[in-house]
Amino acid sequence: MTLTAETTNSTAQDIGRSHTPPKARRTGALPTEGGVLVRPPAAAHLSDDDVRRLGEELDAIRDEVIASRGSRDAAYIRRMIKLQKSLELAGRVALLGSRYKPLWFLGTGMVATGKILDNMEIGHNVLHGQWDWMRDPDIHSTTYEWDFVAPARGWQHTHNDLHHTWTNVIGKDRDVGYNILRVSPDQPWQKRDLFNPAVNLGLSFVFEWGIASYDLEWDMVKAGYKSREQFDSDLAALRVKAQDQIVKEYMMLPAVAMLTKSGRRALTGALTANVIRNMWAHAVIFCGHFPEDVDTFSEDMIDGETRGDWYIRQMLGSANISGSRLFHTLTGNLSHQIEHHLFPDIPSNRYIEIAPRVREICSRYGLPYTTGPLGLQLASTWKQICRLAVPDDFDRRRPIASIRRAWASA
Repeated sequence: MTLTAETTNSTAQDIGRSHTPPKARRTGALPTEGGVLVRPPAAAHLSDDDVRRLGEELDAIRDEVIASRGSRDAAYIRRMIKLQKSLELAGRVALLGSRYKPLWFLGTGMVATGKILDNMEIGHNVLHGQWDWMRDPDIHSTTYEWDFVAPARGWQHTHNDLHHTWTNVIGKDRDVGYNILRVSPDQPWQKRDLFNPAVNLGLSFVFEWGIASYDLEWDMVKAGYKSREQFDSDLAALRVKAQDQIVKEYMMLPAVAMLTKSGRRALTGALTANVIRNMWAHAVIFCGHFPEDVDTFSEDMIDGETRGDWYIRQMLGSANISGSRLFHTLTGNLSHQIEHHLFPDIPSNRYIEIAPRVREICSRYGLPYTTGPLGLQLASTWKQICRLAVPDDFDRRRPIASIRRAWASA
C-alpha cells in the first residue's frame, strides 16, 4: 500500500531520499480530539469520532497492562537473562574444544541463540524502557549496554526517538530503507536501486555493523542537521564499542582455545554465531516493516495527528509474524510488531496476550491487520525489495530499454 495519488508525486519530487530536520519524540501528549488533515487511504472511512473511540480502547489496553505489571513479569525477564547467560557461557566453553566437530556445532548454536536472546528479547526491549519500572540498574534503559556493536545511546535516538515517533512517514522516518534501500514506491527511484537485492543480502550478513553505521547519521551531517562535533562524539563511542566487541569475539576466545588446539575453529564458530544472529535479526526486523501490505505516509497525514491517528499509523505501518510461543521469544516478541509499535514500553511477554484484542479492534473498525508465517512475510519482503529495484515504468517485455531510459533520466 502507498500514499494517495494526490500526494505521492509531490512528495517524491520534493524530498527525494532526503529528510527533514530530525526532531526527537514529540513533547507532551497528543490530543485526543480533532483529526489529521489527510487520513491514510486504509483509514479514510473513519470519522474523527471513530478515531477517538479507537484511541480510547487502545489506551485502555495499555493502562490495564501497566497497572497489572508485577512479579510474573519480573520473573520472566530474569528467567530470560539467566537462560541467555547460560547459553552463551556454555557455548563459549564448547568452542574451546571445537577441534571436535560436534562441539563446534553445539558451541556455535548456543552462542548464536544466546546472542539472539540478548539482542531481541532482552536488549531491544530493555532499551525501550519496558523494564524500567523494576528499578533494577542492570536492566534499566538509561544504563543498559547490549551485546551489539551499535552503542545503546545512539540506537535509542534513531530507533526510539525518531523511528517510533515518525513511523513510516516518508522524509521523517530514516528507518524506511535505512538510507540505502528502496522499500516503498513512494521513494523516488535512483540508479543505485538496481542493486537493491544484492545490498539487502549483504546487509543481512553484517546487520549489526550496518545499524551501527546508520546510527551515526552520516546523511544528517551532510545535510547540515547534525553537527560535526556530535558526529565525532558518536563515532568515538562506536570506535570504543567496536574494539571491545572485536577483542571479545575474535581475539580472546580463539586465543584461549589455542590451548586445546581449537583456536581457528573457535574463531570460525564466533564468526558464524554472529552471522546467524545478524541474519535472524535482519529477517525479523524487515518482515515487521517492509512486506508489501505495510503502508507509508506523507507528512500531510500527520498534520493535526491525534493519539488515535497515531495508533492507526502504527498499525498500518507494521506487520506481524505468526508462530509458536518459542518462535515469538526468539524474535524478542517483535513478531508482534503491531502491538510493539502501539505499546513500545510495555513488557514484551504481554504482546502475545493482547494481540487478539488488538486484532479484534482492527476488524471492528475496518482496518487491516497484516500478519502471516515467517516464510510468507519473508517472501513478501524480498518481492517488494526486488520489485522496487527497477523503475516504476519498467517494461518486462523490454527490460534493457526500460533500464537505459530510467538511467538516463535519473
